[in-house]
Amino acid sequence: QRTASSRLPLAASRAFRNPVSPASGVRMVSFDVEGVLKDKGIVLPDAAPPAANYVPYVVTGNYIYIAGQIPMVNGELKYVGKVPSEYALEEAYQCARTCGLNILAQAKAACGGDLKKVKKIVKLVGFVNSKDDFYDQPKVINGASDLMAEVFGEAGRHARSAVGVNVLPLNVATEIEAIIEIE
Repeated sequence: QRTASSRLPLAASRAFRNPVSPASGVRMVSFDVEGVLKDKGIVLPDAAPPAANYVPYVVTGNYIYIAGQIPMVNGELKYVGKVPSEYALEEAYQCARTCGLNILAQAKAACGGDLKKVKKIVKLVGFVNSKDDFYDQPKVINGASDLMAEVFGEAGRHARSAVGVNVLPLNVATEIEAIIEIE
């Protein structure tokens, strides 16, 4: 019988240290998230402070609600403009991945620096600053979705919306918000 970890690439399978409890047969998932990040050469940025009158995340019950993250890198905006006129699909995908890295940074801050507390990426809502005749928003937001699956394996697979909009704050190419379940 194949487990979830046997279907994943080596680095992602590292996230599943004890896939099934021998006593109960219940799937028990523990993440070595920092190990996966290190194996993949992924460095998380510092969690960005809010840019207006809101908080970057709210923890309530066993959930983190992360406010929309934009493509901020080392305090600078990247990927300013529309898809596909200023950014090709591949570049927009990287932009969404950058938003995903910022989501992980906020999640880490919300968990007191311990991403092992993350149980499940529940949902991403992605917005793409796109022209009226651009219809590949899902392919763009895959940049963040693929990152979550790469880091968290099956627990990174989530529900999602990918929406085209005529403009985003500061004219960035993508913005993504998240709901994450924690222990």
